[in-house]
Amino acid sequence: MRPRAAPGSCMRSVASMASTVSHWTQVNGLRVHCSTTVPMVGGPPLVLVHGLGVSSRYLLPTARALARRFDVYAIDLPGSGRSERPADPLNLAQSAQVLLRWMDENHLKRPSFLGNSMGCQVLLELAVAAPERVDRLVLVGPTADPRWRSFARQVPRWLLELFREPLSLLPILLRDYLTFGPLRFLRTARFALADRPEDKLTRVQAPTLVVRGERDAFVSDTWVKQCASLLPVATTATVPDAAHAVNYSAPEALAQVVAPFLQATGTEEQMSWAAPQVSTPRVAMGVRGRPAAGARTRRQVLSSR
Repeated sequence: MRPRAAPGSCMRSVASMASTVSHWTQVNGLRVHCSTTVPMVGGPPLVLVHGLGVSSRYLLPTARALARRFDVYAIDLPGSGRSERPADPLNLAQSAQVLLRWMDENHLKRPSFLGNSMGCQVLLELAVAAPERVDRLVLVGPTADPRWRSFARQVPRWLLELFREPLSLLPILLRDYLTFGPLRFLRTARFALADRPEDKLTRVQAPTLVVRGERDAFVSDTWVKQCASLLPVATTATVPDAAHAVNYSAPEALAQVVAPFLQATGTEEQMSWAAPQVSTPRVAMGVRGRPAAGARTRRQVLSSR
């Protein structure tokens, strides 16, 4: 077993890049919390969406790492973190509708998005329901991998994941899970496990980057490749030594992969962004895109190792 990072070590180098402030927005009668990076740099807006039962707190290392180039918003979906709890858990489509309404209230017309775990499923719902509101997508550890799409198969993966994440993440998870509540967790997990992302991927219009931590216990490399094969325009990246919560354990490596992709100006540039712009060692990348009718297929595998 590889040693885990010492508590807090993953955030030391990004802690001084930016701070965050909280604000709340009234959405469908609920107070929805969001952390934003300050100072705002006037860059493209980027919205971060968390996974099942957790909150925006574990996304903040990545928010700070990206704050030099983007205006970053890390939302707590209703029931999570510091947002108000609805009477009943929201399903994926309802969460996407809340996110869309929150965007309206905050005058975010067409931001890019980065989601982790179940947050990726919410973003796929949004991208299919309102494609005109999504600029680019980054799916970090997208769930649910078909080979583990049941409670019985998720539990051992979850236990394995605990030994692969930094120790400093554990108190954050514990606090967020207690806030979310066990019954709400189980009911929301049912929504996530019943979902079939593969049925939505082909309808996503936004260029998409699919990222996996090399040691992710929930998401296999096979599933990432399947996602990329279904998406009309997709780029993949693997962050070595990271587990499922790449956004927490490897924020700088993730930021160096994400930023050039989000700042590319067109489909062709997005498909060839990695080699000239990413200098972080040991970040492996692949590119895949489905061409328009009559165009030639372009495939390449890039590595900065």
